[in-house]
Amino acid sequence: MKTLIGNLNKAFESRVRLGIMSVLVVNDSIDFITLKQQLNVTDGNIASHINALEKLNYIEIKKQFIGKKPNTSYVVTKLGRKSFIEHLNALEKLIRNSN
Repeated sequence: MKTLIGNLNKAFESRVRLGIMSVLVVNDSIDFITLKQQLNVTDGNIASHINALEKLNYIEIKKQFIGKKPNTSYVVTKLGRKSFIEHLNALEKLIRNSN
């Protein structure tokens, strides 16, 4: 039998990863600068968490040029959305059972 905390996804234990996924599930896509500003983190910090989420196939990275400027944006995958919603449901269940 799994414990209540056993249903939580370790990939979302980091507040930065939790923030990235929270922003992505409510937006079709978001660019690097906007995501960085919304989360108020450094380039290196966000990049390492983005890489970890990409390795898990929770997000996709889209690179393109707008005019002559490079633009990097991110989208949540179906697996990422499913995993994040399951994590949120597990958190909600944990909170309800703690009262």
